[in-house]
Amino acid sequence: MTNDQTFPRRWAMLPAVLTASFMTLFDFNVVNVAAPSLQHDLNAGSAALELVVGGYAFTYASGMVIGGRLGDQIGHRRMFLIGLLSFGLASLLCGIAQSPGQLIAARLLQGLTGAVMVPQVLALITRSFPAHERPKAMSWFGMTLALGGVAGQILGGILIQANLFGWNWRPIFLVNVPVSIIAFIAATRLLPQHERSARHRFDAVGAIGIAGSLGLVLAPLILGRDEGWPFWFFLIMAAAIPLFVFTLWWERRFPEPVLDLNLFRSRAFAVGLPANALWLGYFGSFSLVLTLLWQSGLHLSALQAGLAFLPLGVLFAVVSVLGRNLVARMGPKAITAGGLVVAAGLILMIVELQVKGGDITVAWLLPATGLVGIGNGFAFLALIGSVLANVSPTQAGAASGVLTTTQQFANAAGVAIFGSLFFTFLGSRTSLAAYASSTRDFAYLALICVLAAAALALRINRRQPAVTPAAPQQPVATSR
Repeated sequence: MTNDQTFPRRWAMLPAVLTASFMTLFDFNVVNVAAPSLQHDLNAGSAALELVVGGYAFTYASGMVIGGRLGDQIGHRRMFLIGLLSFGLASLLCGIAQSPGQLIAARLLQGLTGAVMVPQVLALITRSFPAHERPKAMSWFGMTLALGGVAGQILGGILIQANLFGWNWRPIFLVNVPVSIIAFIAATRLLPQHERSARHRFDAVGAIGIAGSLGLVLAPLILGRDEGWPFWFFLIMAAAIPLFVFTLWWERRFPEPVLDLNLFRSRAFAVGLPANALWLGYFGSFSLVLTLLWQSGLHLSALQAGLAFLPLGVLFAVVSVLGRNLVARMGPKAITAGGLVVAAGLILMIVELQVKGGDITVAWLLPATGLVGIGNGFAFLALIGSVLANVSPTQAGAASGVLTTTQQFANAAGVAIFGSLFFTFLGSRTSLAAYASSTRDFAYLALICVLAAAALALRINRRQPAVTPAAPQQPVATSR
């Protein structure tokens, strides 16, 4: 039985699940433009601000594998609905927080609920769409990622500048509440109800081991710059190694591991993950560095800085949709092609920053950021699809969880590492010329990451299509 016969509402379902991806990315980026308002209104120090931003990234990245596996075991529909409703509640708690501690706790919860919800998105797409329709569905997913990141910058600036009801920064979180309710109502009516599976044993040891390993690395990276990188931070990061080794040992022996190591038998999966990590490590920090250049170097307002991202985001979104057929035909080579376009944009940026220096303007940088947007739109679908290409339906949640964990861990680690290097390049200087030279030095590092990801993509088997993960072998049927 085909998907057309068993689940005719799959296209109506898509906006409901993509709303979840949009909200989590929106909330990841929106706090960047809200930082000054948060600092003033809550009397928050720099360490508290780092935790407001990084705490979300920490629980979001750490919980992805667990959320994906729970989807496989309990049901993607059920876990998506639980995560969506919980995300709305966590957003409400963020919006009514009265102290830095309350906001940090709410952000930790918000990241965790996002980790429950988001792995189900790719799993639901993989299971609900037949192979020939999946590239189109994935292109809309890619466009949503692009718009979510840009909307965080632009809408965040608009909401803060509007100061609705005198609530200052609070609407950036409260806006999620009605959106979550509407999406929840739509999802209960539209999401597929896959067949029940046998009872499962939850791998608590593996879940704690994975979350703990990621946490031991991410927490020092997030807080290191503000705390002056004390020696014991490096000891904490080193402790992640034996914990992760033990976790792998356990996962090989547990009958239903939260991290299914059989996934890594696929070359596309094993090679595609580090390619995704390199790409997301550069892209998350790229947005941060440009924000610093525009707001601190060029003294743009939060709204103006957000609007400066608009060409990049629009081109990312448009290419994601219009280029899907070409990406599907090229397979993993689309990653390499997109990487070369991004590399061209970064090289152009390096030249512009070197030549103009303290006279640089946003207008001068728009061609370079436009190329970065085009390259990302072309490569990002292939990065996701190459990893999920031959994943079975029963592993869809686990694979999506591993992929999204890798992406978000790389995103958070990239922001922490490259952000620290950027401030090291900058030193105590505050001039536009200093910000321009520091951005140029960062662009060299970003170029290395992009070219490395493009080179890795050449090792993925060409016969595995980039955006057509394995078609579901089980019909969409009875309720779970």
